[in-house]
Amino acid sequence: MKLDAIDLRILEAIQENGRITKLALAEKAGLSPTPCWLRLRKLEKAGIVTGYHARVAVRRVAPVASVMMEVTLANHRQADFERFERAVAATPEIVACWSVGGGVDYILRIMAPDIDAYQRLVDGLLDRELGIDRYFTYIVTKTVKEETVLPLATLLPARD
Repeated sequence: MKLDAIDLRILEAIQENGRITKLALAEKAGLSPTPCWLRLRKLEKAGIVTGYHARVAVRRVAPVASVMMEVTLANHRQADFERFERAVAATPEIVACWSVGGGVDYILRIMAPDIDAYQRLVDGLLDRELGIDRYFTYIVTKTVKEETVLPLATLLPARD
């Protein structure tokens, strides 16, 4: 699907406020409400808009340890990657996982009540024999920046 400037304005607006009203969205996009709503539905059907979420200040809800973890697998067959990725998908404390190139295979973001709970989680992963060869732990001491709004205007090629 080729996006135009109106689509980008719609995407930017809903990224900043997923609860924006139809009328306010139409104003930001420069359209009347019905055509704007139809464009939004088209973006959803195309899989460009994949959901609407609330951002929760987790530390106001409960104490939490945020941990980044590098993982290197012992073997690099497709079945090894699939087994590890299935385990990651089934573990709610692992809130993000990226397969990366370079010296490690994966980078994970894990949220646990405390460091002991994190270590029990890791011990459980190791006990399941998922093929983990090495892992390195990085405790997040302070979040400097954590954006959910993508800089679409700078990511997309320039338009005429």
